[in-house]
Amino acid sequence: MAEIHVDVAIIGAGTAGLAAERKARAEGARTLLIDPYFAGTTCASVGCMPSKLLIAAGNAAHNVRKAGEFGVETGEPRIDGPKVMARVRRLRDDFVSGVKKQIADLPDGVTVKATARFVSPTELSLDDGTQVLAKAIIIAAGSSPVIPAPFEDLGDVVITNETLFELEDLPQSIGVIGAGPLGLELAQTLARLGVQVEVFDRSAQLAGLDEGEPETSLRRALKAELGFHLEVEPEARRNDDGSVTVSWTENGEARQAHFEKLMVATGRAANLEGLDLEKSGLQLDDNGAPAFDKGTLQCGQSPVFIVGDANGARPILHEASTEGTIAGANAASYPDIKSFERFTRLQVMFTEPNMAKVGADPDEDTIVGRVDFADQGRARAMGVNQGVCEIYAKAKCGALTGATLVGPDAEHLAHLLCWEIENGSKASDLLNKPFYHPTLEEGLKTALKQICQEIGLPKPDSRDDAELPGDFGSD
Repeated sequence: MAEIHVDVAIIGAGTAGLAAERKARAEGARTLLIDPYFAGTTCASVGCMPSKLLIAAGNAAHNVRKAGEFGVETGEPRIDGPKVMARVRRLRDDFVSGVKKQIADLPDGVTVKATARFVSPTELSLDDGTQVLAKAIIIAAGSSPVIPAPFEDLGDVVITNETLFELEDLPQSIGVIGAGPLGLELAQTLARLGVQVEVFDRSAQLAGLDEGEPETSLRRALKAELGFHLEVEPEARRNDDGSVTVSWTENGEARQAHFEKLMVATGRAANLEGLDLEKSGLQLDDNGAPAFDKGTLQCGQSPVFIVGDANGARPILHEASTEGTIAGANAASYPDIKSFERFTRLQVMFTEPNMAKVGADPDEDTIVGRVDFADQGRARAMGVNQGVCEIYAKAKCGALTGATLVGPDAEHLAHLLCWEIENGSKASDLLNKPFYHPTLEEGLKTALKQICQEIGLPKPDSRDDAELPGDFGSD
């Protein structure tokens, strides 16, 4: 039986695994990156990039329809479904090829195409019969879509974000199970591409948002384009013609609808089955997942670390990369490890209007500043005046702590606020910085001023606080 001795073995060659291998090797460790496919990262192959390619197509069609609002008459766009999907796959494959080249450029002997199972906390068995003995092991196995029981036996009528992009043409109609960020992004863009779309969810709110003005504004905006059925428990059956019928009860009335496809977007689960984690010596929860420290990514006191979608804490690409780097450094220096300070939370949903969550959620010691973009000058000029943004700050000093943003270009506003939270800025600090007129960023001034006024801070020594010509609505 062949044996491989290394310092750090990494299970999974996604974003987190690649970052972990790179960092561990940079720290002088002998590394082994184990993956059964080396097919590219989730982001490049089935996640961030293909979804944004499809969203771009949907937005292009939407802009054509909306052009009449500005006196530009164009009529209803003609959607060529096969061309839309071909472009998505062509550019998606280009992104994936970049990842594959990165893997191909790794030093000889660093990668092995295989599946791995734990034999002990420091030993893995590969499906080719090889035994891997390592001083430390990093689990970066990623995640896969969850198909709830009511939909798991429907065959190919059910699609997920991992199979949607392989369709040769757009369906005529689709039911979407799940009103989280992924489901909403894809539901809206499919509707903009001419697909009849209905969204179902057991929750009363969209995108995991708490009840409040931002969520209400998001729901109001999306209802103009999508059919929603919230607080329902849908069931489905496959029809003889290959379509699907969804049944549910809403407001006490039994209802049903027929769709060509059913997209299940109810979340993802870590790929931990098959790793034989019970042999790793780790303490496992009821779902078979190990407990871990979020600052070190170490599982208990063992030489095992878990990162990215595999731990499910922050399933976002930049967080996966950060976690891989942290775990790679700690695995290389094990047992001498350290805790790393994590970035301020930054999550974005790419619907229109965008939704973003930044930093911490509000608590009893939080001051909330709010701006409604319905009356914000630049937003009205561009015809995108939808959404409510909230900014959170400490009640005692006005230091920024977080934000919930629903509005035009909120993906960019969220970055600005995230950076300022990282810098420890106060609401008054931002008001003392220049705001170009007319911009969407000016809308933030309304919320920032509310925070300062509620705390009772002196009026900021702003150099551009004069009334500006044409500055109608919110600042």
